[in-house]
Amino acid sequence: MQEPLLGAEGRDYDTFPEKPPPSPAERTRVGVLQNKRVFLATFAAVLGNFSFGYALVYTSPVIPALEHSSDPNLNLTKTQASWFGSVFTLGAAAGGLSAMVLNDLLGRKLSIMFSAVPSAAGYALMAGAHGLWMLLLGRMLTGFAGGLTAACIPVYVSEIAPPSVRGALGATPQLMAVFGSLSLYALGLLLPWRWLAVAGEGPVLVMVLLLSCMPNSPRFLLSKGRDTEALQALAWLRGADADTRWEFEQIQDTVRRQSSHLSWAEARDPHMYRPIVIALLMRLLQQLTGITPILVYLQSIFDSTAVLLPPKDDAAIVGAVRLLSVLIAALTMDLAGRKVLLFISAAGMFAANLTLGLYVHFGPKSLAPNSTVGLERAALAGTEQPLATPTSYLTLVPLLATMLFIMGYAMGWGPITWLLMSEILPLRARGVASGLCVLVSWLTAFALTKSFLLVTNAFGLEAPFFFFAAVCLVNLAFTGCCVPETKGRSLEQIESFFRTGRRSFLH
Repeated sequence: MQEPLLGAEGRDYDTFPEKPPPSPAERTRVGVLQNKRVFLATFAAVLGNFSFGYALVYTSPVIPALEHSSDPNLNLTKTQASWFGSVFTLGAAAGGLSAMVLNDLLGRKLSIMFSAVPSAAGYALMAGAHGLWMLLLGRMLTGFAGGLTAACIPVYVSEIAPPSVRGALGATPQLMAVFGSLSLYALGLLLPWRWLAVAGEGPVLVMVLLLSCMPNSPRFLLSKGRDTEALQALAWLRGADADTRWEFEQIQDTVRRQSSHLSWAEARDPHMYRPIVIALLMRLLQQLTGITPILVYLQSIFDSTAVLLPPKDDAAIVGAVRLLSVLIAALTMDLAGRKVLLFISAAGMFAANLTLGLYVHFGPKSLAPNSTVGLERAALAGTEQPLATPTSYLTLVPLLATMLFIMGYAMGWGPITWLLMSEILPLRARGVASGLCVLVSWLTAFALTKSFLLVTNAFGLEAPFFFFAAVCLVNLAFTGCCVPETKGRSLEQIESFFRTGRRSFLH
């Protein structure tokens, strides 16, 4: 039995034997300045994720306001409201598709900056909307921008970050998206719905201004033959006193070997298609855990089950837990490793979904289910089950189980799938493949979000939770069989891992 490639040492695994890596003392000497500049560039980029998280939940306070609007052109029916909420995912899928071209055509940084155009136009349309078409078009444009940034930002961050902090920085896109969502919820308590759209323009403008002062990815610049600019970008990111020659030559060697366009014959090579397939399956399985429908219908789910606290309070608590969990993941990703957190994450989500399904099926029923969102059949099914009393501690189960689900997702399958996507994809296919991953992710999210109510009305509210629990078991097996550990490895070492084609690929 051969040892895993990424954990092995020796001539067979030494990608660059003639140039040893810098000593720990040298890395420590330049580490502080290096990280400061990388953090600044990362912050500028992930402001796009803040806007994405803000736009994703924009409809949460807006739909109730429009359903009671006195303007007949803006008074939404339930069907119109469902499209207003879900059309964002179609726009995000289109943004991911466009990233397949823009990521390699414009580069990572310019693609992120380009997303500001549809984002600003979308917010302007919703802020000045006087008809449903303006709301839907604005929502789709902000979704397009979100899908584009979702594909480009993780790639940009992974390509500018040194291995020592790439895990922590890889969690920042998810962290900023969660923070953007919480900011929307907070502003929704203070501002009218039109001014919420105006407020969304702010982060977009700041992102463009900051990114205009940041360097492009050195790997992208080298792939375009702009070696001098690439060296200058790397020197700026690592600091004036840092010796970047070893890292630059390492990146240059990888880019040189992969400078030609990817052919269909090469795409069938295992070292090319295996990481792409892994990344695609991770994005698919991430969505199949149920994260998007659970977040979209969170308050409605609480309305349709017996809960001790008011549903609005439950939803707010879950949102705070989500932010805390992403922070924990960012701090532990480079310590515990990617695979350990993925195992813990999938196990936690499995337990949470199974608990929610069993509680809905066997537990007490809500005294006042919400009949406005189509979940009432699930809540009223099985009337032989006891009704809940407001003081029953058993009714804390939905809140605790949902908190466990969100915590599990936010500590593993939320941020790590984005990080691994940017780490394992081969450089020659990174732009196209990352866009394809986002496309698959958001098409899956749209299908689940639109079908959730149909499945609930047909089979009961417990049915989707049992399905999500089964998917989490698949995630456990997939992590153990197919996901490599990338902690502390450079992107070049990771590509070398897939090029070997050894059985250690499965460990």
